[in-house]
Amino acid sequence: MIQFDIDQWRAWAPGLASADDWAIWARHPHRLDSSEGQPDVAFLPAMQRRRLSRLARMAFAVATPLAAGLPPMPLVFASRHGDTSRTFAILNDLAREEALSPTQFSLSVHNAVIGLWSILQNDTSEMTALAAEGDGLEHAVLEAALLIAEGAPAVLVVVTEDQPPAAYEPWISDVSFPYAMALLLKPGRGWQLSLEAAGEEAISTQWPHALELVRALLNGQSRCQHQWKRRRWNWQQTH
Repeated sequence: MIQFDIDQWRAWAPGLASADDWAIWARHPHRLDSSEGQPDVAFLPAMQRRRLSRLARMAFAVATPLAAGLPPMPLVFASRHGDTSRTFAILNDLAREEALSPTQFSLSVHNAVIGLWSILQNDTSEMTALAAEGDGLEHAVLEAALLIAEGAPAVLVVVTEDQPPAAYEPWISDVSFPYAMALLLKPGRGWQLSLEAAGEEAISTQWPHALELVRALLNGQSRCQHQWKRRRWNWQQTH
């Protein structure tokens, strides 16, 4: 069992940016239409914005408000699939026997987002990129709790997935729509997270774990349970 405080959170999805937007969705969750919508990252320099994919823009959109006014801090980034749009474009170039773009490749790797964050935030804190399964949220929170136990006064957790290219749809079925969620975790005992083995594999949940947590926070739930395969994660608000 690990303990921590959720100091703040932010989330983004097409058409859902403010806390009020998410509160409405949390009461009546529904699948959003696939959209080319982009989060507002006007706070970034124009030259840097042009280099960012939607996955990276989503991460910056939710993490930046939580880091504003605070000293540098560790960041844990989790995504199961990563930047599928960039990797698919690179694979297409290979299939056409075209020269690969070094920039495209450097921005497609799984730790590109934390590298960009470090550069644009001028932050040399410890940062981790996780390629997790459907319970990537919980693994990212576990990593953050270990950093807090080592003395970090705060840790940013960012979980994001983008809509994959249509060609991947037969193999990627767990991204309901593009989304990003960030948590600012601090030392405390407001929340605890524990893991237990489940007797049977769970049927796929309707919504990703990160969005289920957003629903729990907005609906005032003090407990929630997320299962992935035989791993059952228990969230509990203690006060």
